Parts: sequence; C-alpha cells; structure tokens
Amino acid sequence: MKKFITTFSIAAGLFLTSNMVSAQQKIGHVNSDDIFTNLPEAKTAEGSLDTFTKTKQGEIEKMITSYQTKLKAAQDKEKTISEANKETVIKELTAAQTELQTLGKDIETSRTKAAQEISKKQTELFTPIQKKVSAMIATVAKEKGLAYVFDIAPSQGNSQVAYMDGGEDITPTVKSKLGAIGTASKPASK
Repeated sequence: MKKFITTFSIAAGLFLTSNMVSAQQKIGHVNSDDIFTNLPEAKTAEGSLDTFTKTKQGEIEKMITSYQTKLKAAQDKEKTISEANKETVIKELTAAQTELQTLGKDIETSRTKAAQEISKKQTELFTPIQKKVSAMIATVAKEKGLAYVFDIAPSQGNSQVAYMDGGEDITPTVKSKLGAIGTASKPASK
C-alpha cells in the first residue's frame, strides 16, 4: 500500500509539474508598422495608391474649376441686368443656376465615388501584403514556440499590452524573411 501511495504521489507530482510547465507559454511581440514601412512591396503599393488618389483628386478639381468658372460667368451676367434685357438675363441665370446645382451634385457624387474607389484600391493593393505579413508572423511565432504575439505598432491603437517587460521581439526576423529593408524596430516602451 505504501508503494502505491509513493507511486501515486510521484505520478501526481509529474502531472502537476507538466501542467505548470505548459502553463508558462512564451510571449512575443511584433511591430507591424516597422515591417510595412520597410517592406518594398508595401512601398510600391503605397506609390500606386498615391498615384491613383492624385488622379481621382485631379478629376474632381477639374469639375470644381468648371463649377467656379460657370459660377463666375453667372455672377458677371447678373451684373449686366437692365430693364431692356431683364427677361433674357433672368432666363439665362435660371438655366445657369440649374446647371450649377447639377454640377454641385455631380461633384459630391464624384467625391463619394472616388472615396469608395480609393478604399477599394487600397484593399486590393494591401490585403495580399497584409496576408503575407500575417502568415510570416505566424510562421516565425511557430518556429520560436510562441503562444501569443502582440502587435505593438502605434497605428494599431491600443495594442492591448499594458505592460511589457521582455517577451521576444520577432519583428526583425519577420522583416528579414519578407525581405524588408531599413532600420531595426524600436522596442516598445514599458
């Protein structure tokens, strides 16, 4: 009986020890902003998005210029009103007002459409890169045996890390494996 109790005690001790060891999971952190800032693909995508955005802004600015030109013409026409041409000028001003209202609506519609197109383009350009970065973060985390990885990037807002003393920064490894260039990531402040 004493042998059974001793064997049981040893087995229970081993079981509890193994549970305590598995409860001490490794934690790491990554700075996704640092990765994206130094990733050539992200820089290329950012350039493409900037070009696309400038094109859309140029289209809207042309519409605004046209609106302003027609508005000035209507204001100048209004100054020429006299008793002799009153009826003709009022008809022209009414037509100009209708045209200006239509142009104003077209400008707002174009702004809304451009914002949607820019958002769609951003998603189209950056989603594959984000997926690639996420996959590499997961790969590196698995290689290093990390149970949790927190993103400490400032753009992520509150990264849900109230305090960090240590943990493994996997940003340089992820950057290296993705071919990102640039400075090393800065550790998060405690």
